[in-house]
Amino acid sequence: MLTPGALLLQLGFLLVGIAVVAPRLAHARLLIGGAALAWLIAAALARDSLSMAWTGVLLALCLIMSGRGLWSNAMVRFSEDEKAMYDRLFSDLPRSRARHLFDQGIWLAGKEGDTLTYEGGLVSHLYYLAEGEARVLFQGQQVGLCRPGDLIGELTVLSGENASATVILNTPARFWCAPADDLRPYAEAHEDVHRALEHGFATVLKAKLRASNRALVEAAAHPSAA
Repeated sequence: MLTPGALLLQLGFLLVGIAVVAPRLAHARLLIGGAALAWLIAAALARDSLSMAWTGVLLALCLIMSGRGLWSNAMVRFSEDEKAMYDRLFSDLPRSRARHLFDQGIWLAGKEGDTLTYEGGLVSHLYYLAEGEARVLFQGQQVGLCRPGDLIGELTVLSGENASATVILNTPARFWCAPADDLRPYAEAHEDVHRALEHGFATVLKAKLRASNRALVEAAAHPSAA
């Protein structure tokens, strides 16, 4: 039968193994800190002062780094538009990392008739629509609408492929936009941001598909109004 000290050693190794595959650095640090605490108690039970010293140092480092991360996130400030964008699309990112992503773009105001993407042309920016509405055109026919909370250009901005549709503002609008030429290398250099962007793209795409399906059902139910 394993002794309490041996069980704590095994627990520590288990926590380190989980930390290796943890998706977030903050979670990995907490898991390693938990392992260090388990090893510290095991060393104390064995009265191994040298192991106690090393595991104490490891625990202290984990606590310091975790504290720095919590402090950095606590100090981040978002505007109302940024807070809405964060909550809807990028809540998997620590606030400090989301702040860095948002700083890659700027907030602009657009007027009715402004074209954001051209069908068959390169997507120059990724857009997040905070206010206003835009129509989506494919081969000259309207196939959808973009409303507050939607992304524009998300399907091809990271791949560098041409836009699949033209998007034109129907109303005055306010939006965040980030240059594609800057966003692509930035996302490639930051794996957590790349994952968050892909998750945000998937969230918006699902919402657009649901809206499109609702529109098709309504059109079928009221053919005379189409």
